[in-house]
Amino acid sequence: MKGFFKFMSSAAGRWARAIAGIILIVLGLFVLEGTTAWIVGIIGIVPLAAGLFDWCIFAPLFRLPFGGSELREATKE
Repeated sequence: MKGFFKFMSSAAGRWARAIAGIILIVLGLFVLEGTTAWIVGIIGIVPLAAGLFDWCIFAPLFRLPFGGSELREATKE
């Protein structure tokens, strides 16, 4: 599991989260309709913010640090 969090705290992981958030927001704005569109768009803000601000929202569930720099230190081999 540390390999996953090592990737998520890397630059590539941050980009992946940001791009996933952008895709969800675009789906909500331009592809879906109604309440579903709003929900998907709002959910897209979470991975976008996590990528931009260097957070890993799932790390605390595995007793790892929330912040990216601390997570990188915790997952060093």
